[in-house]
Amino acid sequence: MKHSRVLKHLWQPAVAAVVIAVPFVVSTRAANPGVTLIGVGAIDGAALDRSGLDGQSICSADDITDCIDHATLGAFGSAVTYTGFDNVYIGVPDRGPFDGRTDVPYLDRVHFFHITLNTASAFPNIQTLLLDTRFLKEPGNHNLVGASSMFDRRFDPEGVRVSRHGTFFVSDEYGPFLKEFNRQGHLVQNLEVPEKFLIANPSGDVDSNGNSLELYPGLNTAGRQANRGMEGLAITPDGRYLVGIMQNALLQDHGLTGATPPARLGLNNRILKIDLHTGATAEYVYVLDAINQGRGVNDLVALNDHEFLAIERDNRSLRPTPPAAAQTQNLKRIYRINLTGATDVSGIGSLPTTGAELRPQGIVPVTKTLFIDLLDPSYKVSATQTIKDVIAEKPEALTWGPDLRDGRHVLYLFTDNDLFPGLPTQIYAFAIDSSPSGANFQYVPQQVSGPLYPPGQVKKALKEN
Repeated sequence: MKHSRVLKHLWQPAVAAVVIAVPFVVSTRAANPGVTLIGVGAIDGAALDRSGLDGQSICSADDITDCIDHATLGAFGSAVTYTGFDNVYIGVPDRGPFDGRTDVPYLDRVHFFHITLNTASAFPNIQTLLLDTRFLKEPGNHNLVGASSMFDRRFDPEGVRVSRHGTFFVSDEYGPFLKEFNRQGHLVQNLEVPEKFLIANPSGDVDSNGNSLELYPGLNTAGRQANRGMEGLAITPDGRYLVGIMQNALLQDHGLTGATPPARLGLNNRILKIDLHTGATAEYVYVLDAINQGRGVNDLVALNDHEFLAIERDNRSLRPTPPAAAQTQNLKRIYRINLTGATDVSGIGSLPTTGAELRPQGIVPVTKTLFIDLLDPSYKVSATQTIKDVIAEKPEALTWGPDLRDGRHVLYLFTDNDLFPGLPTQIYAFAIDSSPSGANFQYVPQQVSGPLYPPGQVKKALKEN
């Protein structure tokens, strides 16, 4: 059966690619006394999904000899969330391979996974089963696509969260857009994003160095930077508010230098909070540690109605996606941030370049407290290796899972492999003890009244595999 073949390809070959095959005692504790590494896993980058597209090639528009299978299972490490039931998770791949510049459009899709964690086993101890793949569609049965040049339908998913109504929200980089889908992947509604986040002149073209023409001031002077849209998305425990965060500063917030081609400059990212009952919005400022080495924010997950965990990372890795060279990482951190007391900057048209310039203008940013330093040497994945030795360049998705029997909360971290078949999607699981960790945890993972994926079909899939 195809399902069994996919599962076998999906889990077993990936282990050697991430950790050495030496038994290792599970649970390593690092700087934060309330955080423990309890799980390591991977999904093979060459595994295939259940889209039915296997055997069909999708190639680079710039080199039609550079191709992958259109059913390649990857890039969903950009956006993952727990559905609240039966260990079923949703993963939404981003715009596909080759930065959206493909010979045929990459068909946007959503995957349903069954993910379990065996804390009594040695690493790797996270088991993953692909249940289903469904396409993201607009009314009229039109596929949303990752193709950068298809402006009427292009969609680059980067964050996902489940609603109380059995639907899920996805944030994107191209708009940035916010869309709500039903469990079949069909569009329910588009949520309005303030105009300041949008660019006037989208482009699918790049210059001779591969820089998007959208970055050039002759095309755009306001809105999100190219490929730096709404990278992270959270939903508050009561299901009322969506909270999205930009990967980097908006153009009008001194996001870029005036050079040709421009380089990234601004440190002040905007956070957008949307009241799902009224549509009212508020905006806050998150200050990056630095802007060099491709740094930015990549996901957001709620602790309660005012505190969140945010990933801030560079693009360095000892195991990079080719053709990037191996480079020592300097920043891969998860911060606890607090919106309480932060200034609503909705009415401020342009933010200054640095965090130090905010307070003289009466702007208070969100507070940041280091929660997990992923490069901490005490986070061991084997007898000889730490997370720093093996982690990919793009840890991009955070989600809560079911609590442990002892009451600790489970935080999952996924990496984005950019649909490169030679690089697995990595999964790390951390146990969070609320009191010693400093986290005021009020999150209830089961936000929906019932399962998004039929329990009977989950049991059947587990029995077959």
